[in-house]
Amino acid sequence: MALLKLLARLPLPLLHGLGIALGWLIYWAPGRHSGRLRNNLLESGVCAAGAGCRRLLRQAVGESGKAVIELIAVWLRPYDRVLKLVRDTRGWEHIDAARAAGRGIIVIAPHIGCFEMINLHFAAHHPFTAMYKPPRKPFLDRLMLAGRQRGQARLVPTDFSGVRALLAALKRHEAIGILPDQVATGGDGVWAPFFGRPAYTPTLVASLQHKTGAAAFFVAAERLSWGRGYRLHVTPFDDALPQDKTAAATRINQGVEDVVRRFPAQYLWSYNRHKRPGGAPDPFDPTAA
Repeated sequence: MALLKLLARLPLPLLHGLGIALGWLIYWAPGRHSGRLRNNLLESGVCAAGAGCRRLLRQAVGESGKAVIELIAVWLRPYDRVLKLVRDTRGWEHIDAARAAGRGIIVIAPHIGCFEMINLHFAAHHPFTAMYKPPRKPFLDRLMLAGRQRGQARLVPTDFSGVRALLAALKRHEAIGILPDQVATGGDGVWAPFFGRPAYTPTLVASLQHKTGAAAFFVAAERLSWGRGYRLHVTPFDDALPQDKTAAATRINQGVEDVVRRFPAQYLWSYNRHKRPGGAPDPFDPTAA
């Protein structure tokens, strides 16, 4: 821990430089990481074949390493110094307007840039609740809890008690955070297209919005070049999500795609977004429930 706290003092440009090197080390290491990152990016259609895709792939490898290294600073620096890393916000007035109208806030934050900064920024001003799955190693668990539960941020389990806590927070007109591009557990999602391929998508956002009338927003934490910090981008939903679960999941995935196309190099392409979890039906079987 002492070494990590020492590294946290390094300037963000230097940390990001180290992150680029780490990204390439991980990319060339044995395992499935590099193949999944490359295939997910190329099959998404976010770039044309040829030099453009090769350039984007190189950028994505470097950004994936930055995403790991920067957590040292985000989680271990004093809270007031971390908050200063947010250099700008775009569209935050939409969230302020929804709060002023007395509505709960659902922050939908895809795995883009430094998404850890979103809850820390929000929790500096208002209560913010998010789900949390403890890592297997106790050391990482302590580090994650210390880094994320700052300001008015609160973490709740990824189970029914956590869902109840999110629902209660929205009924208090507070804010919650949801990662929309994780694979849902078997039975808790539906198959919906994501960049042209089936992805088992959580239905929690639509369920919570229908029960509370909360306002939903996509929020992306863009990682600025040369270690200058982060810019938060807010995009509101124009309408309530459909009642049909598959239609709602499709709408959410479309929203994630729109955000990814704005910042393609900073998306977590190495995540196995299209896997079939245990208990999920066959996405290619029309008779499956």
